[in-house]
Amino acid sequence: MGRAFEYRKERKMKRWASMAKTFTRIGREIAIAVRDGGPDPEYNPRLRLAIQNAKAANMPKTNVENAIKKASSKDAESYEELVYEGYAPHGVALMVETATDNPTRTVASVRHIFSKYGGSLGVSGSVDYMFSRKGIFKIAKEGQDPEELELGLIDYGLEELRVDGDQLILQCEFEDFGNLQKGLEEFDLELKESELIRIPGHYKDLEDSEVEDVIKLIEKMEEDEDVTNVFHNMNEE
Repeated sequence: MGRAFEYRKERKMKRWASMAKTFTRIGREIAIAVRDGGPDPEYNPRLRLAIQNAKAANMPKTNVENAIKKASSKDAESYEELVYEGYAPHGVALMVETATDNPTRTVASVRHIFSKYGGSLGVSGSVDYMFSRKGIFKIAKEGQDPEELELGLIDYGLEELRVDGDQLILQCEFEDFGNLQKGLEEFDLELKESELIRIPGHYKDLEDSEVEDVIKLIEKMEEDEDVTNVFHNMNEE
């Protein structure tokens, strides 16, 4: 199936391999959520999402509570969410999402990685138009009727429901993320994972040797402590 397919299967596990880095990133998610919507998860959908992701990553409850408390204090660190656009080798488009307390440091690091590994940092809007932002929710398949669930969640913004092994993957538009999250809560469905992603409108086919060049850049980008997600349009099939 090619190196790209293997990479797709391995990348997420490798991406979150370091527990310390995982907890750091979730801590930043919590800080941003509290800043934008307050410390009460009942009234802050984004904070509920961050807490759910913390649970999925086995982050201790005390760590989550401390992160919320710290984010609510007057001495809380201020993080900005910045997105950088550019190209990896062989014309593969990249979207790099970051959460940083030092934009100068972050842009310098992102630019360096692009340059060192044969890519180029672009201007805002240079590749964003190639991607659509979507919300993804994953729940256990056991005990669920996919067709019935799909009908029940359409009014909450559900765009697509598909079966993936022992889980169901629900997709919605970025703007409907909060609505679908609310729907799942009202249906009393326990989330396994949820995230916001960027899906390319078209994919670029590469030879295996070219795939390796792209993977090197992406992996180095993902190692940066300020980088939260990297999306691309390389064909992984």
